[in-house]
Amino acid sequence: MLTNMQLTRKSLEYRRDTLRWIKHAGAGHTGGSLSCLDILNVLYNRILRVSPQTFTSSTRDRYVQSKGHSVEALFVVLAEQGYFHESELETLCQYQSHFVGHPTRKIPGVEQNTGALGHGLPICTGMAIGAKMDNADFRVFTLLGDGEIAEGSNWEAAMAASHYKLDNLTAIVDCNTLQISGRTSDVMNNEPLAEKFEAFGWAVKTVDGHDLTALTEALEKPLVLGKPSAIIARTTKGKGVSFMEDVGKWHHGVPNDDEYARALAEINTALAALKEDSL
Repeated sequence: MLTNMQLTRKSLEYRRDTLRWIKHAGAGHTGGSLSCLDILNVLYNRILRVSPQTFTSSTRDRYVQSKGHSVEALFVVLAEQGYFHESELETLCQYQSHFVGHPTRKIPGVEQNTGALGHGLPICTGMAIGAKMDNADFRVFTLLGDGEIAEGSNWEAAMAASHYKLDNLTAIVDCNTLQISGRTSDVMNNEPLAEKFEAFGWAVKTVDGHDLTALTEALEKPLVLGKPSAIIARTTKGKGVSFMEDVGKWHHGVPNDDEYARALAEINTALAALKEDSL
């Protein structure tokens, strides 16, 4: 298993590459991609039993990115994992490219098309039920946005997951407190979120969504046997770039040349400091 130092380096590199491809494409959901990258890092480098070689295996773990608008983060991680060559991202958001603004199954490593919010948890509930019916031991994970929680389909799925005792299902909520139209608490308040999931019969754990150790401990096994797991990951929109952090305009925004240079300088400084610490 990768060390925390190695994972920390990957998080910084993922952020650098996510910004690079968003800048290249001229489009992208920058803030939400940066907020969920530590979660994706832990999932793909420590938790998920899946690889490019096993992606068609019936025993693989499943991951569905329900907050599909943050697809740039997912593309960067999948490329680094070897599902496709990074150079394919040169076509991101271009005419006739399969690399569009939301996940599509035309991309190697993507389980399901997502983008219309509220679909990931219902899909994953069905996958988890199927695993139980087949006595299969794979696990199913989905990443939700906190704004997405307002979709009623999530709560129908949450009720079903509890009813069928789907302890093979884990829902991770990227709680960065911002959505396209403002603070989630103002648009459609979902707090107390942990208590809501608990009331639906889920086991719940709240963690710092940028703490790699805490994420690993929360995701490495089901929280409680016989119950689906909900991980409430408290994150910062735009994490890793000071002038983007917790700023609503970066929900969907492309940095100009000066902003891009400043962002890269911050990330490269953090990478250099990490290298010095490891000496």
